[in-house]
Amino acid sequence: MSRSDSPTVVLVHGAFADASSFARIIPELTARGLNVVAPAVPNRSLLGDAAYIASIVRQTPGPVILVGHSYGGAVITVAGVEENVRALVYLAGYALEEGESLGELQGGFPDSDLATALVYTPFPIDGSTTPGTDVSVQIDKFPSIFAAGVDPDLTSVLAVSQRPLAAQAFAEKAPTAAWKTKPSWGLVAAADHTINPDVQRYGYQRAGMTTVEVDSSHLVMLAHPERVIKLIEEAVRATAD
Repeated sequence: MSRSDSPTVVLVHGAFADASSFARIIPELTARGLNVVAPAVPNRSLLGDAAYIASIVRQTPGPVILVGHSYGGAVITVAGVEENVRALVYLAGYALEEGESLGELQGGFPDSDLATALVYTPFPIDGSTTPGTDVSVQIDKFPSIFAAGVDPDLTSVLAVSQRPLAAQAFAEKAPTAAWKTKPSWGLVAAADHTINPDVQRYGYQRAGMTTVEVDSSHLVMLAHPERVIKLIEEAVRATAD
């Protein structure tokens, strides 16, 4: 497959991380002849973030494989209805049902260790006298909860360079669920202390996804990049013309 006729893999990061969380898989994907885009997700609201990713997908020529990690799973659930999206790949992610919010899906299961390690910080909203609330992870708890198995020197950088998620995103309901019309794959991070693995399993099973389990912490792309690459390649092959 040449670069010109290969699909584009759009990598959508989640909360408390940024596009650099895909650093270990991007070179391997491009080496396999795939086009790759890893945009910066605003992490301000589910609907706004999904609209932003959808705009990138629409401007991408040819078919797209949409990959979402963590909160990015919720984003691709909404943005994935774009016509040129060929497949969805969830990495330790939220697969929302139409009309469901992150809080509702997560609320049906026991809390992970993340629940007691969150930091809430107000931030100004232009044109409003009411501040928003940013949610991040306590720096000292970040390695064990979010990035076990990742190089400690890298983890120390990730912990202080988090991209927080606005609390508003937890309450917004998904207006659509792209997995109902798009072939989907899901990776469960079985040793995840950020999103209860049962939340991942439930969402994937409900969607009828092809699912794999990896004994990994939440940042599976950095802890086990080869397993993530293999799953993305499977989605590419299975949906090729």
